[in-house]
Amino acid sequence: MSRVAVITGASRGIGAATALVLAEQGFRVVVNYHSNAEQADEVVRAATAAGGEAVAIRADVTQADDVAAMARETEHRWGRVDVLVHNALIPFDVTSFADLSWEQLGGKLDRELHAAFMLTKAVVPSMISRSYGRLVYLSTGLSRRPREGMIALGTAKAALDQFVRYIALELAPHGITANLVAPATVDQTKVTGQLTDGQVRQLGATNPMGRLVRPKEVAATVAFLASEDSGFTTGHYMEVNGGLAMD
Repeated sequence: MSRVAVITGASRGIGAATALVLAEQGFRVVVNYHSNAEQADEVVRAATAAGGEAVAIRADVTQADDVAAMARETEHRWGRVDVLVHNALIPFDVTSFADLSWEQLGGKLDRELHAAFMLTKAVVPSMISRSYGRLVYLSTGLSRRPREGMIALGTAKAALDQFVRYIALELAPHGITANLVAPATVDQTKVTGQLTDGQVRQLGATNPMGRLVRPKEVAATVAFLASEDSGFTTGHYMEVNGGLAMD
């Protein structure tokens, strides 16, 4: 039986890499996107060429109607959702606390948790009915280790981390796992697009491996957590950082 995975923010970066890895493993993949239909269609073509089935579905994951419609369309097409990979990056401002407004911080917190809440609510009931599900949420090392300018992102992701732990605890008896993947700064993503070239070079140079994490390396960890082999792994915060931080 081919498992069905919904991947949010899958038109580029980590999401696109995850779609391709799962397609190679025989998953049916929903390539969710917000605005760039052309990029999403490219990912669908690549996923299909890799041996999987894929479809692009537009949805703003901060909007309840969009989330519900995406879940309905997926279930109508393929009958179920076995895996949710919540990767979509909710916009945030890079700023110091001195210049930070409550609207910037509170808005990021609200949108971050609201999206995760709605997506989880949309897929969990049917997972419970089948006693199977994999929930994977993209976090960041910044939720544990602060970096200048990243207070809004780091704080919101720290809240997401704890939300997922509670989800993992409650859903474990139903055969559903919930885990976090927390990469260091990932090359060729929206986050690095908000940094200067000098900042990107410096971040790469400070990593023990001498470079930034690549999207496909994050996708490999996501793919394990999306697999049947990860059935006894839940509530974990799994870092992909090349040894930048070791716990």
